[in-house]
Amino acid sequence: MHFLPEALDDYVVRHTENEPELLQQLTRETFQKILQPRMSSGPYQGRVLSMISKLINPKNILEIGTFTGYATLCLAEGIQTEGQLHTIDINEELVDFQRKYFDASEYGSKISQHLGNALDIIPTLDTSFDLIFIDADKDNYVNYFNLIIDKMNTGGIILSDNVLWSGKVIETLNPKDKMTKAVLEYNALLKDDDRVETVLLPIRDGLTISRKK
Repeated sequence: MHFLPEALDDYVVRHTENEPELLQQLTRETFQKILQPRMSSGPYQGRVLSMISKLINPKNILEIGTFTGYATLCLAEGIQTEGQLHTIDINEELVDFQRKYFDASEYGSKISQHLGNALDIIPTLDTSFDLIFIDADKDNYVNYFNLIIDKMNTGGIILSDNVLWSGKVIETLNPKDKMTKAVLEYNALLKDDDRVETVLLPIRDGLTISRKK
């Protein structure tokens, strides 16, 4: 969902860094072969993720929700030479698709795939992280936060996607709408938790940047 007028949004995209060729290929194949291709981060948000990662220059990155690996590769652009990116997804059918593009990039050896429930996998990762990207099932965002916060280095960054949830966050809440309720609870947690400082950006469907104090 775009919150800017279309003409202004087009201007923003035209004056943003170009999408790398490999990611263009990944996008084309995602739309050709994968269900719900719009779940991919897309070129504009991808450049935002890339820029944030380059500014942080993280040693260790955690991504919760891989999908086809578009955001993974964007985040990897800023990783340190000896760094490692751990990415978790529950969809077994996407593992080979992801790996094909990871290995076609210069970051393949730095990317570790984890298949399964993130709530089970995160506690097994004996690593502290400089950058974490959450883009998975919204009803578990609060649970993910509670699992990762103690694995973050001081000054580490948590990026959370879809926090405006197609604008539903400002609509009257339908009691049956569990996803919107979960996003509202998560946004409130980021604002109120003293362990982080947070800025919510109206980029695409909403992207929150939270820094661990």
